[in-house]
Amino acid sequence: MKTRIFLTVAALLCGTCALAHFGAIIPSDDIVDSGESPNITLDIKFIHPMEGHFMQMERPTKVEVFARGSKSDLTDKLNEQRKDGFSWWKLPYAIKRPGDHIFMVEPAPYWEPAEEAFIIHLTKVVVGAMGLEVGWDEPTGAKVEILPLTRPYGLWTGNIFTGVVLKDGKPLPSAEVEVEYLNEDGIKPPSDSYITQVVKADESGVFSYAMPREGWWGFAALVEGDEKLEHEGKLYPVEIGGVFWVKTRDMK
Repeated sequence: MKTRIFLTVAALLCGTCALAHFGAIIPSDDIVDSGESPNITLDIKFIHPMEGHFMQMERPTKVEVFARGSKSDLTDKLNEQRKDGFSWWKLPYAIKRPGDHIFMVEPAPYWEPAEEAFIIHLTKVVVGAMGLEVGWDEPTGAKVEILPLTRPYGLWTGNIFTGVVLKDGKPLPSAEVEVEYLNEDGIKPPSDSYITQVVKADESGVFSYAMPREGWWGFAALVEGDEKLEHEGKLYPVEIGGVFWVKTRDMK
């Protein structure tokens, strides 16, 4: 896959650089139960999850929420934040009715000079609300997306997450999916190969991965886009990622 070639070249050119970029949309919780405060916040970032490195994220082109057949644009509610000199975004949201809420971010294209390519990660997360488990398996219509086949909340550590990679609404055979842990615990991988896990979908676009630790896990299906974008008078390829985040908890 050409995307993998871009990433490999980037790694060779930049010895300690991360092997994978991830769009991230991380809610303050993945489940809002009845009787709890309906207010949540979502952190929207462009990061190297396992290594904890931020990258510059310009104001997203669009942030939407899908819930029980309706869609709302939340882009004007974004608040810019700064970390290590890089921009990221915080989004407050009040859940007003039961049912699964799918949040999706469409970022501005990110120019990666080491890969000579643009990166656009269409990133999703699901928040279950007030016990009505309806909607988590609905597509958003994104160019590339991961459609969960496992309910993407209420997951124990060790559960298997299964999803299907869609491109233009159709399953993408043999899609490559990168997996990274949002490392907020100071875990030190024994070698670079442990930073990004890689699984391949089957001929139906379906993949699975067992999550071995409590916390947030990101899944990124990467494909080369059909169109190119211009940078300094030259056209370059675009890596489009369908990214999905899920949270696991230990049994205690």
